[in-house]
Amino acid sequence: MKRLATLFLALFILNTAGAQETKIIAHRGAWKNTHAPQNSIAALQEAIKQGVWGSEFDVHMTKDGILVVNHDNDFYGIDIATSTYEELLAKKHPNGEKIPTAEEYLKEGLKQKKTKLIYELKTNRLGVEETLKSAELSLALIKKLHANKMVEIIAFSWDACLKLRSIDKKIKIHYLNGDKNPTALKEAKLSGFDYNINALKANPTWIEEAHNKKLNTNVWTVNKQEDMQYFIQQKINYITTDEPELLHTVLSQK
Repeated sequence: MKRLATLFLALFILNTAGAQETKIIAHRGAWKNTHAPQNSIAALQEAIKQGVWGSEFDVHMTKDGILVVNHDNDFYGIDIATSTYEELLAKKHPNGEKIPTAEEYLKEGLKQKKTKLIYELKTNRLGVEETLKSAELSLALIKKLHANKMVEIIAFSWDACLKLRSIDKKIKIHYLNGDKNPTALKEAKLSGFDYNINALKANPTWIEEAHNKKLNTNVWTVNKQEDMQYFIQQKINYITTDEPELLHTVLSQK
């Protein structure tokens, strides 16, 4: 009887492990409905206030090797890759914030333990060598801050993903570009994919295939209710959205 009960318990755990609720990642922080600048400290704080599972942010490297948080290649017209950090301080976000360094941003996020910090390593427009340098600096920063458990890395650069994994065997690394199937990701020992909505709709079996290989699945950027519902039904692990408030409502109605 005990053996039968143990078997049922094991089957229950196995089934529920694969049916975990889809989690919310705020894209560039919670900015759209809070009016905080994208990728600002304020947008991160708003995402944390909302209690989302993760808050995504984008990291570039300056000419003098400083990692800074911003989405575009330029910060209000100042090119990041060919400018020094000091030169970037000539501009500010509309709320008065300067461009945050990745270290400042991570330190703010590490003040709490609930919302994960989804660190997008941007591909450096000056070439692969600069991208790989920023990858090495990023891992060094994460290690310095003892942030491995709170940070997950995403990147479009396949070379950067492989470099990151060669340096750190445990940190979670997800590929963004959408051109690798789950088998390729598993062989590269990555943690999963973080693919565009169109890539996953064009390859509808990839979510299930990834789950079967124990890979994490994430989709971006999903802002419409019908698309949110579609991916929730597909049992995707994470949805990255500019509308975390809407996604919270959709999930609460399941």
